[in-house]
Amino acid sequence: MQICGYNRRMPRPSADQQDTKSPDNEAWLRQRFSGGRSVAPIATGDGHLWRQNEELRPAAVLVPVVRRATGLTVLFTRRTDHLYDHAGQISFPGGRCEAEDASPAATALRETFEEIGLAHSLVEVLGALPEYTTVTGYCVTPVVGLVSPPPALKLDAFEVAEAFEVPLRFLLDPDNHQRNTLQYQGRTRHYYAIPYEQRYIWGATAGMLMNLYAYLTA
Repeated sequence: MQICGYNRRMPRPSADQQDTKSPDNEAWLRQRFSGGRSVAPIATGDGHLWRQNEELRPAAVLVPVVRRATGLTVLFTRRTDHLYDHAGQISFPGGRCEAEDASPAATALRETFEEIGLAHSLVEVLGALPEYTTVTGYCVTPVVGLVSPPPALKLDAFEVAEAFEVPLRFLLDPDNHQRNTLQYQGRTRHYYAIPYEQRYIWGATAGMLMNLYAYLTA
Protein backbone atom coordinates (compact mmCIF):
# COMPACT_ATOMS: atom_id res chain seq x y z
CA MET A 1 0.00 0.00 0.00
CA GLN A 2 1.58 3.24 -1.14
CA ILE A 3 0.79 6.46 0.70
CA CYS A 4 1.60 9.86 -0.71
CA GLY A 5 0.73 13.53 -0.27
CA TYR A 6 1.19 13.49 3.52
CA ASN A 7 1.76 17.22 3.87
CA ARG A 8 -1.20 18.51 1.89
CA ARG A 9 -3.42 20.71 4.07
CA MET A 10 -7.04 21.71 3.75
CA PRO A 11 -7.67 25.41 3.03
CA ARG A 12 -8.79 27.65 5.86
CA PRO A 13 -12.35 29.00 5.45
CA SER A 14 -12.80 32.68 4.69
CA ALA A 15 -13.49 35.10 7.54
CA ASP A 16 -17.24 35.19 6.90
CA GLN A 17 -17.36 31.36 7.14
CA GLN A 18 -15.69 31.18 10.54
CA ASP A 19 -17.76 31.04 13.71
CA THR A 20 -16.68 33.69 16.20
CA LYS A 21 -17.82 31.70 19.26
CA SER A 22 -15.48 29.38 21.08
CA PRO A 23 -15.73 25.64 20.37
CA ASP A 24 -14.63 25.15 23.99
CA ASN A 25 -18.03 26.43 25.05
CA GLU A 26 -20.70 23.83 25.85
CA ALA A 27 -23.50 26.31 25.12
CA TRP A 28 -22.03 26.87 21.63
CA LEU A 29 -21.97 23.14 20.97
CA ARG A 30 -25.56 22.69 22.10
CA GLN A 31 -26.68 25.61 19.96
CA ARG A 32 -25.12 24.07 16.85
CA PHE A 33 -27.16 20.89 17.32
CA SER A 34 -30.38 22.54 18.48
CA GLY A 35 -31.68 23.76 15.12
CA GLY A 36 -31.84 20.49 13.21
CA ARG A 37 -29.75 21.98 10.41
CA SER A 38 -28.94 20.08 7.21
CA VAL A 39 -25.27 20.41 6.23
CA ALA A 40 -23.68 18.63 3.27
CA PRO A 41 -20.96 16.19 4.38
CA ILE A 42 -17.35 16.64 3.35
CA ALA A 43 -16.69 12.89 3.32
CA THR A 44 -19.06 9.96 2.76
CA GLY A 45 -16.58 7.11 2.43
CA ASP A 46 -15.80 4.91 -0.55
CA GLY A 47 -16.71 1.48 0.77
CA HIS A 48 -19.36 1.06 -1.90
CA LEU A 49 -16.61 0.92 -4.54
CA TRP A 50 -15.31 -2.35 -3.07
CA ARG A 51 -18.71 -3.75 -2.05
CA GLN A 52 -20.78 -3.13 -5.17
CA ASN A 53 -22.45 -6.55 -5.04
CA GLU A 54 -22.86 -6.65 -1.27
CA GLU A 55 -25.35 -5.09 1.09
CA LEU A 56 -23.64 -2.73 3.50
CA ARG A 57 -24.06 -3.69 7.16
CA PRO A 58 -25.47 -0.99 9.49
CA ALA A 59 -23.25 0.19 12.32
CA ALA A 60 -22.95 3.16 14.64
CA VAL A 61 -20.21 4.86 16.62
CA LEU A 62 -20.27 7.38 19.42
CA VAL A 63 -18.40 10.66 18.94
CA PRO A 64 -17.90 11.43 22.65
CA VAL A 65 -17.42 15.14 23.37
CA VAL A 66 -16.17 15.31 26.95
CA ARG A 67 -16.68 18.17 29.39
CA ARG A 68 -13.35 19.22 30.85
CA ALA A 69 -12.39 22.22 32.96
CA THR A 70 -9.90 23.26 30.27
CA GLY A 71 -12.47 22.97 27.46
CA LEU A 72 -14.29 20.32 25.44
CA THR A 73 -12.36 17.30 24.20
CA VAL A 74 -13.18 14.33 21.95
CA LEU A 75 -12.54 10.81 23.21
CA PHE A 76 -10.92 8.24 20.91
CA THR A 77 -9.86 4.62 21.23
CA ARG A 78 -6.96 2.78 19.63
CA ARG A 79 -7.87 -0.70 18.48
CA THR A 80 -5.72 -3.64 19.47
CA ASP A 81 -3.27 -4.97 16.91
CA HIS A 82 -4.81 -8.43 16.55
CA LEU A 83 -8.30 -7.40 15.41
CA TYR A 84 -9.40 -8.43 11.92
CA ASP A 85 -10.75 -5.00 10.85
CA HIS A 86 -8.76 -1.77 11.27
CA ALA A 87 -6.22 -3.32 13.65
CA GLY A 88 -4.20 -0.75 15.59
CA GLN A 89 -6.08 2.20 14.14
CA ILE A 90 -7.62 5.11 16.00
CA SER A 91 -11.39 4.97 16.08
CA PHE A 92 -14.56 5.96 17.90
CA PRO A 93 -16.19 3.37 20.16
CA GLY A 94 -18.98 1.55 18.36
CA GLY A 95 -19.86 -1.40 16.18
CA ARG A 96 -22.51 -3.19 14.15
CA CYS A 97 -26.21 -2.74 14.85
CA GLU A 98 -27.98 -5.64 16.53
CA ALA A 99 -31.65 -6.61 16.19
CA GLU A 100 -32.42 -5.46 19.74
CA ASP A 101 -31.03 -1.95 19.16
CA ALA A 102 -33.88 0.55 18.81
CA SER A 103 -31.77 3.13 16.95
CA PRO A 104 -28.22 3.99 15.89
CA ALA A 105 -27.89 5.90 19.17
CA ALA A 106 -28.79 2.72 21.07
CA THR A 107 -26.12 0.82 19.13
CA ALA A 108 -23.50 3.47 19.80
CA LEU A 109 -24.26 3.64 23.52
CA ARG A 110 -24.33 -0.16 23.93
CA GLU A 111 -21.07 -0.67 22.06
CA THR A 112 -19.40 2.20 23.92
CA PHE A 113 -20.29 0.68 27.27
CA GLU A 114 -19.01 -2.72 26.15
CA GLU A 115 -15.73 -1.32 24.81
CA ILE A 116 -14.75 1.31 27.37
CA GLY A 117 -17.25 1.05 30.24
CA LEU A 118 -18.82 4.47 29.68
CA ALA A 119 -22.30 4.33 31.24
CA HIS A 120 -25.33 5.48 29.24
CA SER A 121 -26.30 7.82 32.07
CA LEU A 122 -23.15 9.89 31.48
CA VAL A 123 -23.91 10.53 27.79
CA GLU A 124 -26.38 13.10 26.47
CA VAL A 125 -27.06 12.44 22.78
CA LEU A 126 -26.99 15.71 20.81
CA GLY A 127 -27.57 14.41 17.28
CA ALA A 128 -26.14 12.39 14.43
CA LEU A 129 -23.79 13.12 11.53
CA PRO A 130 -24.18 11.85 7.94
CA GLU A 131 -23.64 8.15 7.31
CA TYR A 132 -20.16 7.02 6.29
CA THR A 133 -19.41 3.86 4.29
CA THR A 134 -16.23 1.93 5.07
CA VAL A 135 -14.11 -0.30 2.87
CA THR A 136 -14.87 -3.13 5.31
CA GLY A 137 -18.53 -3.03 4.27
CA TYR A 138 -20.25 -0.99 6.97
CA CYS A 139 -22.62 1.95 6.71
CA VAL A 140 -21.79 3.84 9.90
CA THR A 141 -23.94 6.43 11.67
CA PRO A 142 -21.81 8.70 13.90
CA VAL A 143 -23.79 9.74 17.00
CA VAL A 144 -22.52 12.83 18.82
CA GLY A 145 -22.86 12.74 22.59
CA LEU A 146 -21.92 15.17 25.36
CA VAL A 147 -20.14 13.22 28.07
CA SER A 148 -19.81 13.85 31.79
CA PRO A 149 -16.39 12.39 32.65
CA PRO A 150 -16.65 9.05 34.45
CA PRO A 151 -14.46 8.28 37.50
CA ALA A 152 -12.51 5.83 35.31
CA LEU A 153 -12.96 3.98 32.04
CA LYS A 154 -12.92 0.18 31.93
CA LEU A 155 -11.37 -0.84 28.63
CA ASP A 156 -12.14 -4.16 26.96
CA ALA A 157 -8.59 -5.44 26.67
CA PHE A 158 -9.46 -7.64 23.66
CA GLU A 159 -10.66 -4.73 21.49
CA VAL A 160 -9.19 -1.53 22.96
CA ALA A 161 -5.48 -0.87 23.46
CA GLU A 162 -5.97 2.63 24.88
CA ALA A 163 -8.34 5.58 25.16
CA PHE A 164 -7.25 9.20 24.88
CA GLU A 165 -8.70 12.67 24.34
CA VAL A 166 -7.97 15.47 21.86
CA PRO A 167 -9.13 19.07 22.35
CA LEU A 168 -12.16 19.85 20.19
CA ARG A 169 -10.58 23.19 19.30
CA PHE A 170 -7.61 21.35 17.75
CA LEU A 171 -9.86 19.08 15.68
CA LEU A 172 -11.87 22.03 14.33
CA ASP A 173 -8.78 24.00 13.26
CA PRO A 174 -8.41 23.61 9.46
CA ASP A 175 -4.65 24.07 9.81
CA ASN A 176 -4.63 20.55 11.30
CA HIS A 177 -6.61 18.90 8.46
CA GLN A 178 -4.92 16.95 5.68
CA ARG A 179 -6.25 15.27 2.53
CA ASN A 180 -3.97 12.55 1.22
CA THR A 181 -3.98 9.69 -1.30
CA LEU A 182 -2.95 6.06 -1.32
CA GLN A 183 -3.00 3.14 -3.75
CA TYR A 184 -5.24 0.27 -2.60
CA GLN A 185 -6.06 -2.79 -4.71
CA GLY A 186 -5.28 -0.94 -7.92
CA ARG A 187 -7.36 2.14 -7.08
CA THR A 188 -6.40 5.61 -5.94
CA ARG A 189 -8.12 6.40 -2.65
CA HIS A 190 -8.45 9.85 -1.11
CA TYR A 191 -8.62 10.11 2.65
CA TYR A 192 -8.47 12.69 5.42
CA ALA A 193 -6.02 12.76 8.29
CA ILE A 194 -5.56 14.79 11.48
CA PRO A 195 -2.21 14.05 13.14
CA TYR A 196 -2.13 14.83 16.87
CA GLU A 197 1.12 14.62 18.82
CA GLN A 198 2.42 11.08 18.18
CA ARG A 199 -0.94 9.76 16.93
CA TYR A 200 -2.25 9.62 13.38
CA ILE A 201 -6.04 9.92 13.06
CA TRP A 202 -7.01 8.99 9.51
CA GLY A 203 -9.45 7.10 7.30
CA ALA A 204 -13.05 6.71 8.40
CA THR A 205 -12.46 8.33 11.79
CA ALA A 206 -10.91 11.43 10.22
CA GLY A 207 -13.66 11.51 7.57
CA MET A 208 -16.32 11.59 10.29
CA LEU A 209 -14.38 14.33 12.07
CA MET A 210 -14.41 16.36 8.86
CA ASN A 211 -18.20 16.02 8.79
CA LEU A 212 -18.32 17.16 12.43
CA TYR A 213 -16.17 20.13 11.41
CA ALA A 214 -18.55 20.94 8.53
CA TYR A 215 -21.60 20.68 10.75
CA LEU A 216 -20.24 22.80 13.57
CA THR A 217 -18.69 25.53 11.43
CA ALA A 218 -21.29 25.85 8.64
